[in-house]
Amino acid sequence: MTALSCGERLVRCLIGEPVDRPPFGVGLGWYPWGETAQRWRRESGNPNLDHGRELAYEPDFAVTRWSDGKECLQPGIFPHFERVVIREDADTITVRDERGITKRDRRDGGSMPEFLDYPVKTPDDWQRLKAERLNPHTPGRITMDWDAFRARIKATGQAVQVGWFPYGVFGTPRDFMGAEEVLIAFCTEPAMIKDMMQHLTTLWLHLWEQVARDVQIDHIHIWEDMSGRQGSLISPAMVESFMMPCYDRIVDFARAHGIRIVSVDTDGDCRQLVPIMMKHGINMMFPFEVQAGNDVREFRRQYPALGMMGGLDKRALAGTHADIDAEVDKAAWVIANGGRYVPAFDHLIPPDVPWENMQYAARALRKLCLSAAS
Repeated sequence: MTALSCGERLVRCLIGEPVDRPPFGVGLGWYPWGETAQRWRRESGNPNLDHGRELAYEPDFAVTRWSDGKECLQPGIFPHFERVVIREDADTITVRDERGITKRDRRDGGSMPEFLDYPVKTPDDWQRLKAERLNPHTPGRITMDWDAFRARIKATGQAVQVGWFPYGVFGTPRDFMGAEEVLIAFCTEPAMIKDMMQHLTTLWLHLWEQVARDVQIDHIHIWEDMSGRQGSLISPAMVESFMMPCYDRIVDFARAHGIRIVSVDTDGDCRQLVPIMMKHGINMMFPFEVQAGNDVREFRRQYPALGMMGGLDKRALAGTHADIDAEVDKAAWVIANGGRYVPAFDHLIPPDVPWENMQYAARALRKLCLSAAS
């Protein structure tokens, strides 16, 4: 087969069309935490180490969000809240961020933030936020230089993506209220939760329609992070009742515009969610965290039509070469037994991973991708 552009290879691989080989180095599971990147720079002896270039990663989807370092598509709170520093000490800083979330961060970025407060507590708060900062027609929501973006796509061969973190039908309302409060509100304020989900969907479809006038969209991504080790944070019945009407609207938009991939990102155990989402037109998911009980081989056996990315245990990267080899063998099995799979680790690479181990894993997986046909 003639070699494909990186974007066409990525899309075809995930939807099960013939490809010359699987993509390599694509996805969240190839990127390090900040502390990890610092470690790799020390261990490599290169203070300017570009790990992606060094390990020969291929281009990921071209996300229609940034241009020349500036955010130029606004699918959430806009105008943004003013960022306010509330308190700080030698080790931490507490801020109210641009989304109205108050959080305490370590200055070195070495952990998840401690979330302290959120902009929505009552239905009145939601109505105010919706009116003031979630109007689809607010000027300035799209400031993309489309000529420059089209030139980038032509030069790189990337596929075009709309949707990204932190925007999801469940994920964004959680960021409006906080995890505990939003879960309670599914029972105490169901009309408000449904209104949040439907309004956000309307906002996104309005923006994506404008994007689709300028470029062919290849991929819609929905960020949810709605699972833990125990499974979905809400029941399958709630997923169907609250979320899937919005998913149906998104998938209908994708079909009407020839968009070939609609994906979902959810951490944790996603076994309850996959069959529901596939029934409603989702055809790709990630990252399939191993420590939450996910096994991409089992998903491939059960759901041969599902595109997958991730599923390789990042913890193996801190172990022996034999541990890494076992993950490479897992990837090889999935590629050989149905494909529709982009090998990647199951989330950002943690700081206990040596640079030598990352190099070893990347060489092995790149060799696999270059020699395999899925």
